[in-house]
Amino acid sequence: MSYEIIESCVNCWACVPLCPSDAIYEAKPHFMINKKKCTECDGDFISAQCASICPIEEAIIDSSGDFLNPEGSLTGISPDCRSQVMVEIQAR
Repeated sequence: MSYEIIESCVNCWACVPLCPSDAIYEAKPHFMINKKKCTECDGDFISAQCASICPIEEAIIDSSGDFLNPEGSLTGISPDCRSQVMVEIQAR
């Protein structure tokens, strides 16, 4: 079990110092999580520390492939509402 940082990561460094197992490392083109070191914060914290600080939606996934910060979780704007607003903006 481990989390994974995917290509939408912008290398902001926010997650690195928060990882209790020191599993996050710099790689190209984005940060990565060492699967052997990642404990999913089990025993240390209730929630994933990397996801709790990550400013990018859909940048970290769990072992099931689910996003820890799904679209709309940081902005409070649901994907459906966002799509509708984008259509309105583009129509201007």
